[in-house]
Amino acid sequence: MSHIVKGDEMHSFLKFALPLLGISLASSNLFFAQERDRSKIQDQYKWNLADLYSSDDAWKQAKEHFVADFPSLKQYTGTLGSSAHQILGCLELGSRLAKEYARLSAYANLSSDQDTRVSQSLGMQQEIGQIGSGFGAAASFIEPEILKIDSAKIRQFMEEEKKLQIYKHYLDDLLRRKAHTGTEGEEKIIADAGIMASSPYNIYSIFSNADFPYPSVVLGSGDTVKLDQAGYSLHRTSTNREDRKKIFEAFFTKLNEFRRTFGTELNAEVCGDLFSKNARKYSSCLESSLDANNVPVQVYHSLIENVDKNLATFHRYLKLRKRILGVDQLHYYDLYAPLLKDVDLKYTVEESQQHVLAALKPLGEDYVSVIKKAFNDRWIDVYPTEGKRSGAYSQGSAYDVHPYILLNYNGKYDDMSTMAHELGHSMQSYLSNKTQPYPTSDYPIFVAEVASTFNEALLIDYMLKNIKDDTARLSLLGSYLEGIKGTVFRQTQFAEFELKIHEMAERGEPLTGDVLNKEYLEITRKYYGHDQGTCIVDDEIKAEWMFIPHFYYNYYVFQYATSFTASAALSERTLAGDNASTKKYIEFLSAGGSDYPIELLKKAGVDMTTSEPFILTMKKMNRVMDEMEKILTKLGK
Repeated sequence: MSHIVKGDEMHSFLKFALPLLGISLASSNLFFAQERDRSKIQDQYKWNLADLYSSDDAWKQAKEHFVADFPSLKQYTGTLGSSAHQILGCLELGSRLAKEYARLSAYANLSSDQDTRVSQSLGMQQEIGQIGSGFGAAASFIEPEILKIDSAKIRQFMEEEKKLQIYKHYLDDLLRRKAHTGTEGEEKIIADAGIMASSPYNIYSIFSNADFPYPSVVLGSGDTVKLDQAGYSLHRTSTNREDRKKIFEAFFTKLNEFRRTFGTELNAEVCGDLFSKNARKYSSCLESSLDANNVPVQVYHSLIENVDKNLATFHRYLKLRKRILGVDQLHYYDLYAPLLKDVDLKYTVEESQQHVLAALKPLGEDYVSVIKKAFNDRWIDVYPTEGKRSGAYSQGSAYDVHPYILLNYNGKYDDMSTMAHELGHSMQSYLSNKTQPYPTSDYPIFVAEVASTFNEALLIDYMLKNIKDDTARLSLLGSYLEGIKGTVFRQTQFAEFELKIHEMAERGEPLTGDVLNKEYLEITRKYYGHDQGTCIVDDEIKAEWMFIPHFYYNYYVFQYATSFTASAALSERTLAGDNASTKKYIEFLSAGGSDYPIELLKKAGVDMTTSEPFILTMKKMNRVMDEMEKILTKLGK
């Protein structure tokens, strides 16, 4: 997710281009899951960036051509209101340049994410960021100048020149945001300031991925393991409870030692959001962020309110986990342990690929054929290696190429589910890019997690239909609940924390590492029922916010939860064999940014301004828990 559209970038002409990720996390033998030397991993498990540019030198040549080209936008200064021909020429040139910039940016970012320690790749990433700021400044006259044109005249231009129709949604949206668009001079200052916008995240990413002194621990087996981000994510799933406790204590205690640094980084990010809010004349950072996609702030607040009202359902899940694990008291470090010690579902990459292909068959042969291309044509970087960016994402901004996927595959069911998840993002990018003209190809962030969680739902449904063993089914049903825990409750927990710290900053209150620790621990303990004894959130968990990169994405995380509830409603229809609904869903994936996200979802068949999607998700969650309790009774547990 390191390339999510952030803040003011959504307000600039660059909205046509800036990348959208599904940010929003073994070959036939599992040797590669442990091998950390990238040079020793076979090419078939590494993405092929040559599809973007044949080499770094080719990228540099394209970059130099772009730098020489984008000042040509200035020829249109002061002419946009003179004729349909002039405004069309400007928009077409800007769109072409934006598309080229997105491809250049994708290559630089993907190159750096392969190994964040390589200074040359980091330099490319920094350089393209500076160039993007220059491009934004060069294009900064466009929106203020268009807004000086009478809206009736713009409509007349669209009647005269049919080619302007592909910019209709952009122009309508620009007029909607007129009160939040500055003068040409103000827009140039905002664009120039964009060079600083990504600095807090870039510093955080380099520090946490390349330079942080992650601890090592000795496990009960006698093995010493390094708890970098991938190592922590792997070993926190240990079946040995003492190991889990040790891993959590060591990992978060080490993070906490650097709370002042992490706090300064996150404070800098929030200050950037405050700048955007003030420059754009919004009443809050939340409104500033959500208005980019015309999403009512009430959708955000309603999500938090709905989750708060349904914490009893979440606590039912936690009590069920406690029962299955057979522990006297559930602790936070028990949340990633396999529910059943004797059921450790493991899958090679090839096995995961076959299961994913079979699970996605209800979406049609055309859909599945593209997934096969992703597997066969090296769209995916599979294994964790030294210095590689942690987590998982899909990068779909290279309009004329294909999406790329970053994984850190460890051979677990969760890794297979992550594969399906990121392929959902990639398919939305692929279909939008193939169906839409470039100006409307970039789908809104608000809908970005629908396709990913839809795929996860199809995968677990397929696995449950093909596994009859009660203990394995119990494990998979537990994985489904884990998905709801991680995507609905946990992301809403993050969303509430993000809202809290922005509101504090808006009141002029400090955001030091110690303050952030306090606020995070308080919210986390509320969600997990700490005071009621449902799940003990130990003191070291106060540092967990330092592990979460999503707090640098400007109100992104709530969309995991809203998208999950939307996809839960939509996937149920596809699984029921409703071909008409499936057709509407594919049309939704192909719609890109041709309309506002709330409207796109309504066309697909779900209304996110109501509580219905959330209520349906809670009902399904309770049905799954009912089934799990029946299996437990049958097994005598």
